[in-house]
Amino acid sequence: MTATAMVAEFDDVAGWTADAVERLGDQYAIPAACRGSASPAALAWLAEACELSAGTTLLDVGAGVGGPAAWAARRFGVRPVLVEPMPTACRAARRLFGLPVIAADGGRIPLRTSSIDTAWCLGVLCTVEDKAALLAEIHRVLRPGASLGLLVVVVARDNRWQPLPDGNHFPTQDELANVLDRTGFTLLEQTTRPDSTPLSWSRRVEEVTAAVTAQHRATPAYALAARQSERLGRLFSSGHLSMQLLHAVSR
Repeated sequence: MTATAMVAEFDDVAGWTADAVERLGDQYAIPAACRGSASPAALAWLAEACELSAGTTLLDVGAGVGGPAAWAARRFGVRPVLVEPMPTACRAARRLFGLPVIAADGGRIPLRTSSIDTAWCLGVLCTVEDKAALLAEIHRVLRPGASLGLLVVVVARDNRWQPLPDGNHFPTQDELANVLDRTGFTLLEQTTRPDSTPLSWSRRVEEVTAAVTAQHRATPAYALAARQSERLGRLFSSGHLSMQLLHAVSR
């Protein structure tokens, strides 16, 4: 992804989302901060697969605005630690949820080796070219035998000729399994992300999206982010891409 497109999609929109939530109300925060990838059913699958429980240290790598980590904290009592490279997204996570956020790239996590109980990396691996470096760094900070929950956009093997949104690096299923194994993870289970989302959740996401659109539709950054979203939507609809949930453990 070009630098401009990445900032638009993951930083500008993050700040606009926080602004809209603060106008609309706290009940909009988690659905809006999970927009684009996580849903209640997907988060529940990951939480149960990783056996989250009260007091667990949950590292969210590429945490964005912090919605999934905040959801896990409220539902399971985990202690989230967020790592996110985009400065506006870091500020948005602090504004909306008061979560501890480390402004850092996932390839260089400033945490001690074997200091984390569980990690999530949701919708991030498919935007990174050097997947092995990111997964190796997550493996370093996880305790041996710890769980890793992933949400990854996977490309069909025979559809790689399709033009992809700027800067995305979607793996095939074989490539994903291979890089997990090479970086010290054992893949235990995998499922396609559930499509069903409660109407109450969808409605709040739509209202925040409408507020962001009304405020920023004339800006170049909004146009870039919208174009990325539209291209992804077409690829999902045509079956070229699928969104997968994975549970692996560190060896």
